[in-house]
Amino acid sequence: MSSTELPGVRSTAEPSSQVGAVRLAEGEQLRTVALPGLELAVRDRPPLRTGLAPALFVHGLGGSSQNWSALMEQLAGTVDGEALDLPGFGWSPPPADRNYSVTAFARAVIRHLDAAGRGPVHLFGNSLGGAVSTRVAAVRPDLVRTLTLVSPALPELRVQRSAVPTALLAVPGVAALFSRMTQGLSAEQRTRGVTALCYGDPSRVTPEGFRNAVEEMERRMALPYFWDAMTRSSRGIVDAYTLGGQHGLWRQAQRVLAPSLLVYGGRDQLVSYRLAHKAASAYRGSRLLCLPEAGHVAMMEYPEVVAAAFRELLSDTGTGESDRYTEDGRG
Repeated sequence: MSSTELPGVRSTAEPSSQVGAVRLAEGEQLRTVALPGLELAVRDRPPLRTGLAPALFVHGLGGSSQNWSALMEQLAGTVDGEALDLPGFGWSPPPADRNYSVTAFARAVIRHLDAAGRGPVHLFGNSLGGAVSTRVAAVRPDLVRTLTLVSPALPELRVQRSAVPTALLAVPGVAALFSRMTQGLSAEQRTRGVTALCYGDPSRVTPEGFRNAVEEMERRMALPYFWDAMTRSSRGIVDAYTLGGQHGLWRQAQRVLAPSLLVYGGRDQLVSYRLAHKAASAYRGSRLLCLPEAGHVAMMEYPEVVAAAFRELLSDTGTGESDRYTEDGRG
């Protein structure tokens, strides 16, 4: 599970720009995709050259497409990337049916890919987004070229103590209690708490990145549906953890056909590092990247390392170029 909006660790000193109230990294664009009963905000970074295969990035619980900005920048010469805000998070409004289950999120990703005609894509997921991406890859293998998961939220018997408060949001009434208990905390205090929980080394966050995260925290907490989205999404994760049979996440992990890269952080306080080798066994033919100093969001802390591992995956599996580019020689 991920927590609320996180400050980015940029690999360059380029400042981010502000477009209205939306904060975009240099070179990024944000657009709205309207589907029946669903509206998605999609952040994209134009590729550095034509002919690159498409990629889609899916964030974790309480996060947003902004969580992928540093990695998207690193991969701008490798993939044609875009990151979406899941319904109810980032700049995407709540879903019309208020369904925040893992299956509903996976359905939203599938609907977006089908409507855009971008598949198959290099699919990336962090935390909750990892569970969502696993489900997409299992049920629609035609849409997924490769699968890269950063601290995917998969069921585990011994939940880490630091992850318990997030899981408790699924219990009726707990969100209201948390809201009252944290009412006196400033946006800066909340952001420091989230950073300490999700980063292996919070000192890696730049002062500018922290200021941006505080600003985003203020915006998020003012949304009337903030706690509802967090509560229902937490409940959706717990429900997904209890599913058995062919719909269980571990069973679906075994059904993934796409070449997979799994990234785990040794200081992750939300997804246990001890699950890394179990996950590597579940995803057939996968490769495992363990970063001892990273926390829950390795793609933000070590974007260069994650990008290098992904490019190695493409090189070894021959999945880098787009089908269109391969077939007709044009980008």
